[in-house]
Amino acid sequence: MSRQLNVLFVSSEVEPFSKTGGLADVSGSLPKALNLLGHDVRVATPLYGFIPNRLKARTEDLQDIQVPVGSNIYLASVKSVSGSETPAHTYFIDNQILFNRPGIYGDPATQQDYGDNDERFIFFSRGVLEFLQRLSWRPDIIHCNDWQTGLIAPILKTTLAGNPFFSQTKTVFTIHNIAYQGTFSQESFWKTFLPPELLFNESVSSFGHLNCMKAGLVFADSVTTVSRRYALEIQTEEFGYGLHHVAQMRSPNLHGILNGVDYCVWDPSVDTLIPQRYTAATFANKLENKRSLLAQMNLPFDESVPLIGIVSRLAHQKGFDLLMQVFEPLVKMGIQLVILGSGERKYAEFFSHAERAFPRQFALRLGFDNALAHLIEAGSDIFLMPSLYEPCGLNQIYSLRYGTVPIVRATGGLDDTIEEFQPGSHQGTGFKFAGYDPGQLLHAVHRAVNVFRDREQWIALALNGMKKDYSWEVSARKYVDLYKSLVKE
Repeated sequence: MSRQLNVLFVSSEVEPFSKTGGLADVSGSLPKALNLLGHDVRVATPLYGFIPNRLKARTEDLQDIQVPVGSNIYLASVKSVSGSETPAHTYFIDNQILFNRPGIYGDPATQQDYGDNDERFIFFSRGVLEFLQRLSWRPDIIHCNDWQTGLIAPILKTTLAGNPFFSQTKTVFTIHNIAYQGTFSQESFWKTFLPPELLFNESVSSFGHLNCMKAGLVFADSVTTVSRRYALEIQTEEFGYGLHHVAQMRSPNLHGILNGVDYCVWDPSVDTLIPQRYTAATFANKLENKRSLLAQMNLPFDESVPLIGIVSRLAHQKGFDLLMQVFEPLVKMGIQLVILGSGERKYAEFFSHAERAFPRQFALRLGFDNALAHLIEAGSDIFLMPSLYEPCGLNQIYSLRYGTVPIVRATGGLDDTIEEFQPGSHQGTGFKFAGYDPGQLLHAVHRAVNVFRDREQWIALALNGMKKDYSWEVSARKYVDLYKSLVKE
């Protein structure tokens, strides 16, 4: 029997404590799945000011440590929490000056990043390594996620290289989105206390600027991305965002492991946030959720009109420029459309105007509403994801389980998880289009609408998706295999 592994999963956001996107979902689900496989997986994350008091009240104070960041010395208060509401035993790194704010990376009111994000996440990375040395628990693996934790691997390989506590510890660095790199001025580099040669040989810098994503990509013992296709895409100039040459260099140690989903949360048979639960055997009950969704969005109900749902950040990456180009011919195709999301002002303004122009066909809700997100998955007939790029994507996987047919652009994890429907054989789970092109998007929607009008075909298509299993167990086992290979080395 192979031995239990000790894994520290380090992330800037973790569901149910903090969330801006898919990183939080993964950080809340993967540690839980790894623990179920018999390993001791714990989580480290900042203690943000907005975390619910009912969760903060259950924390146990462990220790206070001093963490130097440049000329400043910050006090890190480390707290611990575990229990049914947490994904795993969780360590919070707390500092009131740096983390007691209304947002994770920026002010939600102004949509502006915090000006001291360099110090906040240098502090977090160093703080994690400092407090670990005071625990009796020693990690075999430190699993880092995205640029906010990218400095952990180079600190271990240089500043702490001779530290016996970490002599057997290996690092895994997961890239959830390479476009967000945590790039800061050269002044920020000196706050890290890393050796100067790392700046000058550009192993943690780009054009003289500290690049935290690059730091993790270069120094981690193994690098993963969140889908097979995205692991290939980041090695290209189009999708590597200036780091494609580094990704190519790390290709022998670069692995694409598809994200899973938590079916205890995202499954219409157990979903407590939707009005009417259903299964593949009671698929007809899904219609009541469509009725409820349209009522909540103030749109008229008509069973024969296909309803398309979108839950997304309003961002260039998510394909909203493409959607704006086709919006009028899309609604004139005889569909209804609902969007839930927040993000860039230009998209919010465009779709706010569109809502007034097409009040019976289109509804917009700005912000994030978890209950409404579940209802859109359950009540929509179709889920649209026209992304420019999508490292993994989770909503298309949620949609499959809810019998809500995805239309996606064939990129990243969207291409890995959706199979084009073949009307003749009734094989496939959705509709795909290859080019980032308005004509191709409209053609994909047109294909879907045509199948929707054939009830027998549509039900067969929806049930194909509901049979798919993208639970975390398969992906978690791949991570365990990767961890074991590193420990064996």
